[in-house]
Amino acid sequence: MKAFLLHILLLTSALLAAQDSTKVISLPEYLGYVKSYHPVVKQANLVINESEAKLMKARGAFDPKLEVDYGRKKFKNTEYYDKLNAAFKIPTWYGIELKGNFEENTGYYLNPESTTPDEGLYSVGVSFSVAKGLLINKRMAMLKQSKLFINQAKADRQLLVNNIIYEATLSYFNWLKTYNEKQVYEDFLTNAQVRFDGVKKSYEVGDVPAIDTLEARITLNNRKLNLEKSKVKYMKASLELSNYLWLNENTPIEIQEGITPDTNTLNTIDNTLNTSILDIENLDYNEHPKLQSLDYKFQSLNVEKRLKTNNLLPQIDLQYNFLSQTPEVARSFSTSDYKSGVNISFPLFLRKERADLKLAELKIQDTKFEIQTTKVSLKNKVTAINQELNSFRLQNAYTDEIVNDYNKMLEAEERKFFLGESSLFLVNSRESKLIDAKLKAIALENDFFKTKASLFNIIAGSI
Repeated sequence: MKAFLLHILLLTSALLAAQDSTKVISLPEYLGYVKSYHPVVKQANLVINESEAKLMKARGAFDPKLEVDYGRKKFKNTEYYDKLNAAFKIPTWYGIELKGNFEENTGYYLNPESTTPDEGLYSVGVSFSVAKGLLINKRMAMLKQSKLFINQAKADRQLLVNNIIYEATLSYFNWLKTYNEKQVYEDFLTNAQVRFDGVKKSYEVGDVPAIDTLEARITLNNRKLNLEKSKVKYMKASLELSNYLWLNENTPIEIQEGITPDTNTLNTIDNTLNTSILDIENLDYNEHPKLQSLDYKFQSLNVEKRLKTNNLLPQIDLQYNFLSQTPEVARSFSTSDYKSGVNISFPLFLRKERADLKLAELKIQDTKFEIQTTKVSLKNKVTAINQELNSFRLQNAYTDEIVNDYNKMLEAEERKFFLGESSLFLVNSRESKLIDAKLKAIALENDFFKTKASLFNIIAGSI
């Protein structure tokens, strides 16, 4: 018995020394690395950059434009024509375009209507649409949609980040599960080793038959086998966890042997995942990134519908230009010298325009249905997960009680065994049931953690 107690003390000292050399990485610390350096999180920011580039492109439709058109023809020493037309255009919001123009045309065969004074002809005017394209046109719609796309991209980025955090969290919980399983097998391997050594010594002095040493050795080898399997699972879980760990944007890191998960995660998970203040009744689902993204999509489709509706109107383009050959004199621009025009076009059947409008309306209706179903789905998922969590809390209480009871039964059986009132078979049987109960408790805790992570993934952005 003294040798048995001494062996226990030595093992306890060794375990404490090993614990001093380990480093615990908690879930908040781990997620901090994921949020800061994971490439997918960085990639999510590219969605914003792409939308900003599209917005810049849309704004480019309103940039001032300088145009120069020059043509000359000379044949057999005869100058047929020499024409220069330079224009400066400024597009504005409501389909109105301001324009300044300079023309200088000469030549023997020049069209009489293109004849200009020797110093050239200047004009200042405006062109605009009075029906189709006045209140909304393609470039106005593109600019409005591009601004909405930026907000939609921010919501989509949040969804991408939430998903990668969710997957990384599941990986951490799996790592913690395999670590706890490994610890269980290590602890009970110690028990089996101590029991085998004790039975072997008892056999050597003639207190127990040889068959007891065989049973103790079988149990010991089973514990070793289970421990090796758990080590492999733990190693795989560690490598999977390493997929989410980066020291910076270009340097992945790998979980080293001395780094372990936080076994106290149960007490910190709510604060980490921000699920401790969940109020289902007052949860604002409209703040969810998915619904925000759909809302911006809906607004963008409404802009497209307005454009398609406007396309049903006739195209009536007007232009009016004041002419002068002395632009430095402001009074030289008068209504007596001008150039004007009107251009009218209108499809007779409007089949293309009516079809485009119908398609736009169908897209809007489809998005409405998607918003409704998404909102209902989110509510139902949160309700179901909350009920599942309540059940898990009750199951965990039962499991803890079962583990405690099995532990007491094992301790009682071990006392009876050392007093010679029980058998090694019964001790091993009690211990096996305790191991199974602890493994079930670990699996149940892992399911509880994964459900918490699912809750976070669903309500992220809504609280």
